[in-house]
Amino acid sequence: MSVQGETREKTRINIREPKHYKVIMHNDDFTPMEFVVEILIDIFRKDLLEAERLMMAVHETGRAAVGAYSYDIAVTKVHAASGRARQEGFPFRMTVEEA
Repeated sequence: MSVQGETREKTRINIREPKHYKVIMHNDDFTPMEFVVEILIDIFRKDLLEAERLMMAVHETGRAAVGAYSYDIAVTKVHAASGRARQEGFPFRMTVEEA
């Protein structure tokens, strides 16, 4: 039953997935492989086998995507890894790219 003068409103809700960003590790000749594996385990939460596989991919190809995250999480992980590398005196470089 409809009341005269009543207006109905349809609400459309569009929920979009947040964009994902890839964290890219770049190879250099100074950062030890063991340090890269530690970063992958401690900051990126990879298991040992995955961390070693990713480290070798970076070493052999010059770069590799090590994860895809929301922008804030990707940048936070890069800052944490870069800060740790600076503390150790390594020129370790990582970038964030839109996935």
